[in-house]
Amino acid sequence: MTNHWVDIKNADVILVMGGNAAEAHPCGFKWVTEAKAHNKAKLVVVDPRFTRTASVADYHVSTRTGTDIVFLGAIVNYLLTNDKIQHEYVQNYTDMSFIVREDYQFNDGIFSGYDEKAGKYTDKSSWNYEIGPDGYAKVDPTMQHPRCVYQLMKKHYSRYTPEKVQQICGVAPEQFHKVAETLASTAVPGRVATVLYALGWTHHSIGSQIIRLGAMVQLLLGNIGAAGGGMNALRGHSNIQGLTDLGLMSNLLTGYMTLPFEAEQDYNAYIDARASKPLRPNQLSYWQNYKKFYVSLQKTWWGDAATKENNFAYDYLPKLDKPYDLLQAIELMHNGKMNGYICQGFNVIASAPNKQKTTEALAKLKYLVVMDPLETETAEFWKAHDEFHQVDPSKIQTEVFRLPTTCFAEERGSLVSSSRVLQWHWQGAEPPGKARSDIEIMSELFLRMKKAYVTEGGKFPDPIVNLTWPYAKPASPTPEELAMEFNGKALADVLDPKDPTKVLVKKGEQLASFAQLRDDGSTASGNWIWCGSWTQAGNQMGRRDNSDPTGIGNTLNWAWAWPANRRVLYNRASADTKGKPFDPKRKLVAWNGSGWSGADVPDFKLDEDPANGMNPFIMNAEGVARFFARGQMNEGPFPEHYEPFENPVGKNLMNNNPKAVSNPGARVFPGDRAQFGTHDEFPVVATTYRLTEHFHFWTKHVRLNAIIQPEQFVEIGEALAKQIGVSSGEKVKVSSKRGHIISKVIVTKRIKSLKIDGKETHTVGLPLHFGFKGLTKPGYLTNTLTPAVGDANSQTPEFKSFLVKVEKA
Repeated sequence: MTNHWVDIKNADVILVMGGNAAEAHPCGFKWVTEAKAHNKAKLVVVDPRFTRTASVADYHVSTRTGTDIVFLGAIVNYLLTNDKIQHEYVQNYTDMSFIVREDYQFNDGIFSGYDEKAGKYTDKSSWNYEIGPDGYAKVDPTMQHPRCVYQLMKKHYSRYTPEKVQQICGVAPEQFHKVAETLASTAVPGRVATVLYALGWTHHSIGSQIIRLGAMVQLLLGNIGAAGGGMNALRGHSNIQGLTDLGLMSNLLTGYMTLPFEAEQDYNAYIDARASKPLRPNQLSYWQNYKKFYVSLQKTWWGDAATKENNFAYDYLPKLDKPYDLLQAIELMHNGKMNGYICQGFNVIASAPNKQKTTEALAKLKYLVVMDPLETETAEFWKAHDEFHQVDPSKIQTEVFRLPTTCFAEERGSLVSSSRVLQWHWQGAEPPGKARSDIEIMSELFLRMKKAYVTEGGKFPDPIVNLTWPYAKPASPTPEELAMEFNGKALADVLDPKDPTKVLVKKGEQLASFAQLRDDGSTASGNWIWCGSWTQAGNQMGRRDNSDPTGIGNTLNWAWAWPANRRVLYNRASADTKGKPFDPKRKLVAWNGSGWSGADVPDFKLDEDPANGMNPFIMNAEGVARFFARGQMNEGPFPEHYEPFENPVGKNLMNNNPKAVSNPGARVFPGDRAQFGTHDEFPVVATTYRLTEHFHFWTKHVRLNAIIQPEQFVEIGEALAKQIGVSSGEKVKVSSKRGHIISKVIVTKRIKSLKIDGKETHTVGLPLHFGFKGLTKPGYLTNTLTPAVGDANSQTPEFKSFLVKVEKA
């Protein structure tokens, strides 16, 4: 989330696409209503269903799920063709003038470097800029060079026309033009649009590229870094933001650093590959400081055992041969190659696609540990539950350990909101029975593992036995101790690099910001982006001053936001090349002649004179935002439309290549590919969604929630209901290649059939919250139906677009 919830009130136009904010984020949606009421903002919703968000929108467009790149690509084409772009912003703050390598190509749905046999892009070297003899990327300020990003992008998206939008998305040209014109109205200083999205964009095999393309639209309009602008990912609950911040994805370290791959045995090469040097003169390229972040993390984890001589314990880190995401873990279990699984605060059988495969996978484990406050379907996967879950317990040998944990109200500590705000909360109740906190359970597990390694030895015990554990009560570290550790402290006096006689931080003191981190082992920080959250002055996350002196919504003394308490990322881009705000009415930061200041913490070098030419996107080596993703994505440097792996057309109408129908960069396991259905057998498009009255799979255990949404249902349109002969309250059977569910049906005007490539196409909506445990009426898990295929970059499953057959039950 580049901006934050309150900042939405500053918008003139709000595009909700890939989400249903009123339903899934009802508290945050308050700020949309504020923008409409006080700023006369226009709310535009593009969604397959007429949602609660759409019900209060100024304009709603029904579109086919999984085709967002076609719609957004046509908006890019519209903006470029009609010259509806923020010229000063685009020319100076993006890579439009950068010249791409001569060997870069795009032909019929496939970019250069594709290895058909491997089924992925094995050579991304052509996806880069042309580098001059001075080591800098070549640019053409006139943007006339045929291989500059501007010309390549114009050519690429010229194929994305309103006619293609109609053919592929089912959206009439006049509807498309209304959305495009509304967004285009913000391409001038003084008007701004924000984009709100959620799992409706991430839950696709091309999800990351959908989000990229949304950001590209915002860059063309000059809306990134501006108050009321940005790309705002609406997180459903705090641990989604927190888990990514803390590196709990299989390839991450904390603060979005990455684990080394198997080929990266050389420490210096690992650092050099991530500590990117500037690609243009006088650019900051802040990832140059990667070594400081890495060394400070390793000192936190391994203390005195992490030394300069052993490359700060580089050999302690695993070297990945491949990503070990959820889909990979289930595949390994299913193949009998995983012995045990710790399921912590996660209902895997309900949350992972293809429930049958997940059930079979769990049944091949030797042991399963479930850490949860509630009785979950996962904890009882081995037990038959009528028609909703049919298994034979005598054939399941998995030993299941259930460890009752505390829930959020029974703990204290920090939560990280969607807005990147770390907010401290205090314990509200004592846990029942024998429930213990996750911290205590994981601590005791570690201490027992360490004792076993110390007494019994092992092939490589060092990472376990040398792990620092500096807590007053080793079996029960406090949240305060952990929070201070994440922030970090000085292990030796930290000196001012400009004046070595001046001590910035004394040994043992808490650090004030990540600018104080060092790469010589003199600082420790468990998460560099959180450095500043618990300083020598105390717990910044516990602050509760909601004063807003500028009125722009930046309450800088309420809790603490990463990084550096900054509330709007890239806010330097809200000012022109001379440091003057593009929109003085919504001023975030400005150059005052000697420094940068304003309503927010400047996302920039504080004393950098704009006359020196340093650009706003300081994390990128170019200093500017990228339309051309270089080698960062797994399916190409420009977002390109690929069909969901189960789709109603059977071909890709943006190309003529049968090998590029669906994402050619996606990883698909052979057994999963065999379970994809076709539109002949399964003619209806299905999508999952959420209800306000339920939260994931938790609240079906709560009596009040179970009363207001008591049982599973399927939402279908009137045309489909008439076709199969059902009315509301009757039961339907919804089947995919992987299984079926039987549920009551709600017949609604909210889902319309669409004409896709000349053929009437129906969509059904499936709320995901129900299952066979809890106080709601027992039901089927929705993921009985969903396919096991993920986004090519994040491996997030494709829950939002798959094929089913719907019959009267």
